[in-house]
Order: sequence, then structure tokens, then C-alpha cells
Amino acid sequence: MPVAATEDFLNTLQAALPEGTFRAQKQGELDDPRGRHVGLSAIVATPRTVEEVSTIVRLCHAADVGVVPLGGGTGLVLGQVAYLDPAPVVLSMERMTAVRGVYPSENALVVEAGAILHDVQQAAEAVDRLFPLSLASEGSCRIGGNLATNAGGLNVLRYGNTRDLCLGLEVVLADGTIWHGLKRLRKDNTGYDLKNLMIGSEGSLGIITAATLRLFPRPTHEAAAFFVVESPQGAIDLLALAQATIGEGISAFEMMSCVGLDFLSETMPDVRQPFHPRPDWSVLIDVGLLGESDPQEMLLTLFEKAHAAGLVSDGLISQNEAQRQEFWAVRESIPVGNRNIGSISSHDISIPLSRIPEFIPEGIAKLQALGDVRINCFGHLGDGNLHYNVFPANGRDRHEFDDIRGDVKKCVHDLTHAYDGSVSAEHGVGRLKVEDLERYQDPVKLAAMRAIKQALDPKGIMNPGAVLRATDCENS
Repeated sequence: MPVAATEDFLNTLQAALPEGTFRAQKQGELDDPRGRHVGLSAIVATPRTVEEVSTIVRLCHAADVGVVPLGGGTGLVLGQVAYLDPAPVVLSMERMTAVRGVYPSENALVVEAGAILHDVQQAAEAVDRLFPLSLASEGSCRIGGNLATNAGGLNVLRYGNTRDLCLGLEVVLADGTIWHGLKRLRKDNTGYDLKNLMIGSEGSLGIITAATLRLFPRPTHEAAAFFVVESPQGAIDLLALAQATIGEGISAFEMMSCVGLDFLSETMPDVRQPFHPRPDWSVLIDVGLLGESDPQEMLLTLFEKAHAAGLVSDGLISQNEAQRQEFWAVRESIPVGNRNIGSISSHDISIPLSRIPEFIPEGIAKLQALGDVRINCFGHLGDGNLHYNVFPANGRDRHEFDDIRGDVKKCVHDLTHAYDGSVSAEHGVGRLKVEDLERYQDPVKLAAMRAIKQALDPKGIMNPGAVLRATDCENS
């Protein structure tokens, strides 16, 4: 188990690194974005190189002091929020932002872990390539955190999770040694896949300091469409028809309920909504094509087929990029509207696609039996990832429901597990879902995870308490 950082240790740490490497914790920077926990740190390290990261981790390892990596601080499962003593050394990647190499002919980009996701996208665009990871927080989240949590986002249907966008990594392990794995290879079957082990480990096995990322050709023509569907089943049937009609050109397929649109009307009336009255269910489809193909024409063909089949009752197709962005502004404003209302409990889940139409109403009925609540179900239907969030009834405050918050979460997660789903689709486990992992995870997998943690971090200093309980290593 990690111990408290003594004054002598902090003096030793500061003496081993260049002046200006360490600073005090800034107010709020380590706190839970949802406002439920306040983070602690003994000191904040801001290294400039992988060698400096190695020195910090090596000294923390020798002194049994915990290390918590910090990216953009946008995570929602307390992976970056250490709120229990002893306060760790927080290792911020804010100064490691360099693009180390661009290889457009190889469709590859090497970048340090502190780079802001939007800047990575811009570096790819500068060589007429696409880095397709797209998140609402892309203006502040950092690529190292995206890799550490295997972030999903809007384009998973076409391009996959962050894991699918990475070719190689540079990682500092728990004892301070550096794994130099920044290869640009598509094929490399030389033993165990350390890259994919580190991706999604949330800093509990090592600190990602740089990555080789996959790039793609930029679509030459893009368009989006809003279609009104009768139900989630209709949305799933429309997805199958869209894939048969348009194929791999579909970048995103998002489903929205009227509850989320109502929240926008209540709290963000300036957001222009596509339909009046607001439909119970709608989908946003984004298409990106190469060559001379016309995405508007394809979306029109899709609408005609879907309307003839009784799958859609109304629709809008963007005629230019400004309209496409206006459509996306609605979808990207929904999380903001959620925050404006204030959730009782938020859930990032995935369900087998064919069972979603059954899951949604069963969950609503069970939750409304617990109290006077509203459920905003929305998300990345194309990959089965739902944000199934529970809110107070109109005119009531979320704090009135604090006594049932645990019951609400358990209700959603129990049902998700019963439907053979996942209680952590894209946000990770962090500290928030450690108990959920223990309750719902296959025991064989959980035992293997603990064995891996014990092998790579026997002192338990790497992001202690995240993913696995800190006590899992205390008897090592």
C-alpha cells in the first residue's frame, strides 16, 4: 500500500528534477467534474520528458508513494481524482505536448501524451489526414487520458475505440523503467500485446508518455441527417437499412429521446432544434465519403427506403457544412443540458444491440417505481453504447433524491448485467466503479487482472485505488 509523502521525500524528489518541475495543486483541477469529490495531492509534477517521468516514478517506487496521472481532468469515473489519504504525487502531462513525428505516407502520427485531442486532430489535418477520435471534451482532454481509458466517442461505429487507433506506445512502468514501444507497424506478433494491455488500464499499470496513432484519408464529402423514428426498435432497424444502403460510409449513428431535447428547451433555448413538436425518438446519422459519391443523395435514398418501410416519419438532410454542424450542435449540447438539469445518477452502459428495445422500457419502469424521475436515454446506438441517465421530475432538485441515488445506480447496473451488458462502456472504471467491477465482472477475469497488477505494480503505487482496490496489493 502506498504511504504518505514525507517532507524529506518531497525535497529529494524536487532536487532530482529541473527547477520548475513541481507546483502546488490548483483549486479544482483534481476534483470530480460532477462536483461530488475533491481531489488531493502531495505535490503536482509537470515533467517535460519521458526521462523526467521515469525519475519521478522511480523515486516514488523506492519510497512507496502513490502516483496518479493527470491528463485533461475530464474523466467522469474518478480515475484522476484521488480523494483519500495518503495524498499521492500527481503527475500532470501538461508540458508533454509535442508532435514527435508525422508520416502521412504511412498514415501515422507520433505524439506525446499531453497533447490536447483537438491539437492531434489539427496535426492530422495539416497533412490532409484524419484522426477520427471525436469527443465532446476534445478541446481539453489529452490523448494520454484517451488512451488510458480507451475512450469511445462519436465515431466508434466506423473507426473503433481509441485502442483501434493506436499502433504503439511509450510507457513508464511502476519501477521507473521505460518501455520503448513506439512502433509504426500494422503487424507485429512478437509475444504478448503490451500496448493493448496498457490501453484502458487507466494508469494502474504504467504512465503512457507518447503514442503512435493511426491516421485515415479525410472524407471528401460529408453530410448529416436527422430522422424521426417511432421507437428504439425502429432506430435499430434503420441502422441495419443504413448499413445496407450506405455501407462503411456511416461515421456515426446517434439516438436521442425527447427527454434530452426537452432539457435543451428548458435550459438552452438558443439551440435550434430540428423538429417541432419534439419527437419521442430521433436519430442523427453522419456520413463521410471519398471520391465523387454524393452523401446527400445517399441519405435521400435511405430516407425514401426507410419511409416506404414505415421506419421513419420525418427527416432533414444537411445541404452544406454549416447545416451539418448545426445538426451536430444539438447532439453535442445534450450533455450540457443534462448538467444544467443535474442528474441523480448517470450511467455509461452498453447493451447487445438487439436487446436495447426491450431494455429501455424495462429500465424506465423499474426506475420510476423508485421515485418521481425522468430518464434521458441517448447515445451511440451504432455500437450499443447508451447514456442512461436519471433526473428529478420537472421542478424538483436532484438533492431531494440523494437517499435513493445508490438504489437508482444499482437498478440500472443490475438490469444491464442481466441483459449481458457492460456497466462501463466508454468512461472506464476509475475509483467510482470499483465495486461494480467486483460485483459484475467474471471472477476469472478479475483474478487475472489482479495477477497482472501484482506482476507489474507489486507495491500498488500506480494510480492506487483506480480499477482495482488499493488493498488488492497490500499483502504482496
